[in-house]
Amino acid sequence: MPHRALRGFLLLQLLLTVAELRVQASRTFEIDYEGNRFLKDGKPFRYISGSIHYSRIPRFYWKDRLLKMKMAGLNAIETYVPWNFHQPLPELYKFSGEQDLEYFLQLAHEIGLLVILRPGPYICAEWDMGGLPAWLLEKKSIVLRSSDSDYLAAVEKWLGVLLPKIWPYLYQNGGPIITVQVENEYGSYFSCDYNYLRFLLNLFRQHLGKDVILFTTDGAVKDFLKCGALQGLYATVDFGVGTNITEAFMSQRMAEPKGPLVNSEFYTGWLDHWGEAHQTVHTEDLVSSLVDILSCGANVNMYMFIGGTNFGFWNGANMPFSPQPTSYDYDAPLSEAGDLTEKYFSLREAIGKFEKLPEGPIPPSTPKFAYGKVAMKQVNAVSEILDVLCPAGPINSTYPLTFVDVKQYFGFVLYRTTLPKNCSEPVRLFSLDGVHDRAYVSVNGISQGILERNKVFSINITGEAGDILDVLVENLGRINYGSGINDFKGLISNLTLGSVILKNWLIFPLDMEETVQQYLSSNEIFNSDPSNLPLPSFYVGRFSIPAGIPDLPQDTYIQFPNWTKGQVWINGFNLGRYWPARGPQVTLYVPRHILVTSVPNNITVLELENSPCSYGGKCFVEMVDKPVLDGPLPKTS
Repeated sequence: MPHRALRGFLLLQLLLTVAELRVQASRTFEIDYEGNRFLKDGKPFRYISGSIHYSRIPRFYWKDRLLKMKMAGLNAIETYVPWNFHQPLPELYKFSGEQDLEYFLQLAHEIGLLVILRPGPYICAEWDMGGLPAWLLEKKSIVLRSSDSDYLAAVEKWLGVLLPKIWPYLYQNGGPIITVQVENEYGSYFSCDYNYLRFLLNLFRQHLGKDVILFTTDGAVKDFLKCGALQGLYATVDFGVGTNITEAFMSQRMAEPKGPLVNSEFYTGWLDHWGEAHQTVHTEDLVSSLVDILSCGANVNMYMFIGGTNFGFWNGANMPFSPQPTSYDYDAPLSEAGDLTEKYFSLREAIGKFEKLPEGPIPPSTPKFAYGKVAMKQVNAVSEILDVLCPAGPINSTYPLTFVDVKQYFGFVLYRTTLPKNCSEPVRLFSLDGVHDRAYVSVNGISQGILERNKVFSINITGEAGDILDVLVENLGRINYGSGINDFKGLISNLTLGSVILKNWLIFPLDMEETVQQYLSSNEIFNSDPSNLPLPSFYVGRFSIPAGIPDLPQDTYIQFPNWTKGQVWINGFNLGRYWPARGPQVTLYVPRHILVTSVPNNITVLELENSPCSYGGKCFVEMVDKPVLDGPLPKTS
């Protein structure tokens, strides 16, 4: 390059750098303590935000959902970063495709939404183990969310990867992130470890700098703020409809005498559990409370503005052990499928009384299509294809090992031994709550019954000495809140047959994902005579979508008439758990991006208990155009 051209190039680079620095210098987001408010670029600012979890929304629909939030009058969104979603194994990090956090932040920025980021490391969120990766439990004595050295080392390594990715997206650096939460509702946790919070504070400052606002969130109760707040972290509160707003913000004032009032989680609905009634919050009550919050000048984040879906095995559980369903609809203003609701328009109208609403059309609800009934065929029992489900072979152990012991973090593990004695008369198989979470017991392939955590501790079985005893254990989701988050799965203690402790187990960690994607979906291991196969079993069906019709494929929902409980995949994508026998969720949301028109779509079902296909009977699943999330509950639930 000639000297003159080089000098010109360098001058241009210098001018661009100076211009960039000027832009950054003019972008500030800070707390005005005397004015009890935030200042954005030196001017008073109040955020009206809504929660959206990118991990619960298909990437295909991120833009659609964010635009709808913008058009509701929101000027910010809030999202969690689930650690286990991005680091499923100690040496494996995922930040592309559905896990592309940076793309999600860029989208929000382009749409004109600020971001309140909540990177944990613990998030709760009704997400498996509150976002903490299960491999942390390989040290059985670990004290999570504390100054335990092994826990701190893992956190430091994780945040050393995550936070540098976040840094360019801070508001001060030209991005959308205005505040960053450290931990989450720590005051509700038993350890009350201020050294742990100081460790996190120093780590966040090290990676994100001194200018970004770091905050905490706790329930609006004095005792929660006592252990959840720390000097250097701005304390905020959360509360829902029906709370005395003045008293709630007075609790924040105990920790923060001056500064902006902030409700970081204003609940638009509530979470569901299997076997309990679907939860709702009345629109009128929600709007009334929101108006009261905004009228006192407070900042608010609505949790959730769209709930989304616990695809795969990502749902969490609460104590006493109650797992959450696949849907995380939350009765939010945008439905699980991103549909506009009455609640959405009522909130938009209320926000419009305080802020100018954006002009332009609101993106419509996505169309749904009822593809109809899809015939299903029973193809293989789990017990028949263990060589495919567990290609490395079983692990031998005198006593049962947990999921973590065999490095199986989700799904299913099969435990196999032989009966040590004749059981011609029924003999009691017993576990003192050692089954986490649900075990399907069979002898020589014949079902004997189900053991379930906190519910069913024993069943009677029959058989002869030497018969094969199989115990298929399902992980229903790890506890996400409270002291029980170190939630080990599998057979966590011994099983006894009568007075005899069962020993000499073959333990099969089952790779359902690989089996469904590589084998079942391509017909490679169809059973030639599937009639009378024992359960649990796989079933396969196919349906075609016409290629010549405009706007197909469209979103749909799948339901399971006369099926009981299991897992479902479409074209290898793990939709999640169905359990109409327990309710309240009946249908599962099927986003259009997993469907195809070029070839038939594959549906693979793992039915665990009882299907309408038994004994060669005709059976089907059905694709419908309306969700059912408040279905009937069993009388004994």
